[in-house]
Amino acid sequence: MTSDSGSQGSAPRRIDSAGVVIAFALAALAAVLVWDASQLQSNNPYGMGPHVMPVVIAVGLGILAIGNLVEALRGNLPARESADAKAVWLILGGLALLIAIIGLGGGFIPATTALFVATATAFGRRAILADLAIGFVMTTLIYVAFSRLLTLSLPAGPLERLF
Repeated sequence: MTSDSGSQGSAPRRIDSAGVVIAFALAALAAVLVWDASQLQSNNPYGMGPHVMPVVIAVGLGILAIGNLVEALRGNLPARESADAKAVWLILGGLALLIAIIGLGGGFIPATTALFVATATAFGRRAILADLAIGFVMTTLIYVAFSRLLTLSLPAGPLERLF
């Protein structure tokens, strides 16, 4: 029995430069979150205020950055697949549409429905009318849950004022 796995294991692995860049980007994002959290005003006498969750997320990003850096230096990161440019542009277009709709006062429900449809289309789904209905129902339920149950403020447009 012959095996090729022994010959592959002896080849030196190369440092994954893109992985190193991603690790530093994750670390930079973690640092920005910690700095931004330190700027928040907290009048909470119990020690936990609005600064806690950004720090928790920053710690998670820091752990990811360290792990990514170690694996990139070892050359153990998996090979990346090529990106589908059409899908990336559809998602970016959906995000731009979300920002535009909210910025123009259209509200959370239509903006997030548009993002849902764009993302579903980017992942290969072609049932746009069904996606509009699914997105509308989901985002309406999310809006009602956040605004009524959790009493959080989401961007309101003409549709949201009906609730």
